[in-house]
Amino acid sequence: MFPDMKILLIEDEPKVASFIKRGLEEEYYSVDTAKNGEEGLKLALYEEYDLMIVDVMLPLRDGFSVVREIRKNKIVTPILFLTAKDKIEDKVLGLDSGADDYLTKPFAFEELLARVRALLRRQEMEKSVQLKAGDLILDTQTHRVTREGKEIILTPREYSLLEYLIRNKNRIVSRTRLTEHIYDYQFDTSTNVIDVYINKLRNKIDKDFSRQLLFTMRGIGYTIKDDA
Repeated sequence: MFPDMKILLIEDEPKVASFIKRGLEEEYYSVDTAKNGEEGLKLALYEEYDLMIVDVMLPLRDGFSVVREIRKNKIVTPILFLTAKDKIEDKVLGLDSGADDYLTKPFAFEELLARVRALLRRQEMEKSVQLKAGDLILDTQTHRVTREGKEIILTPREYSLLEYLIRNKNRIVSRTRLTEHIYDYQFDTSTNVIDVYINKLRNKIDKDFSRQLLFTMRGIGYTIKDDA
């Protein structure tokens, strides 16, 4: 089993941000970073994330203000505050601002990971355990993928791509959106890496079956089509 989640990290200290990003990516999380409150808020409002980690003391706009604005826009993504402020009133203010958890610096990375997992579990419980497209079934708890009862073995990237496509089945998803989902927003979206993964995925989920599920909409993107 492996994580398949996208995290936004809003942290202005370069060393701390680099340390957290590297550690989370080693656990197979995809991580976007922002170095100030304005940049972080923009990403939070216009990108889709499974979890946000937000420092309180940020340039341009503080973390409390960022989180309040996120919640004002009806975004319910779990948020973990990460800060050196350890007074009870600061924690209360952070939670009342809309955060789901609060971790003070310095911290053990294992504790950060545990809190991340706990918040993501809570988020995942609200999603469907089984995703379906035709006779293709994806179990989000076990990460097991089957079609016509036959198990299909996928790499973490292939699984991430397939889950995103199924969650958006019958809708065309652009190459840019797919790239940003399995990598971060700074990844070069002009490369053909998504096309390579799509071809590998198609060979696994369509090649030996009677009906095609994964379609390329030339010049636009890709789609998983469910049964009519």
